[in-house]
Amino acid sequence: MSKTLYERIGGEPAVDAAVTIFYRKVLTDQRVSHFFDNTDIDKQIAKQKAFFTMAFGGPNSYTGQDMRNAHAGMVRTGLNEEHFNAVMEHLGATLTELNVPGDLIAEAAAIAESTRNDVLGR
Repeated sequence: MSKTLYERIGGEPAVDAAVTIFYRKVLTDQRVSHFFDNTDIDKQIAKQKAFFTMAFGGPNSYTGQDMRNAHAGMVRTGLNEEHFNAVMEHLGATLTELNVPGDLIAEAAAIAESTRNDVLGR
């Protein structure tokens, strides 16, 4: 049986490192940081770790909302393609910084890209 993306990128330690670096990038980017002004970042990081773990084929402990409902408030305050693209940019940069091979970055990006319509409420 072939390994999941979660296993191939390094499992829990890799996801934990990626989410920490990812939010460091997102929270310092003026294009998107304002969406997190009233967010409990520790809670958000925990949710994101659980979501990436599940989305990348690891153990499913994600109990958050679906993508459409989780981002509906942000859509109402202007979340758009530009913002989604910025987040995708940070995901790719994060995985590159962690020396994840390009084929695995592409696989992770495809998974993230598959959420675009729901995240943007379309």
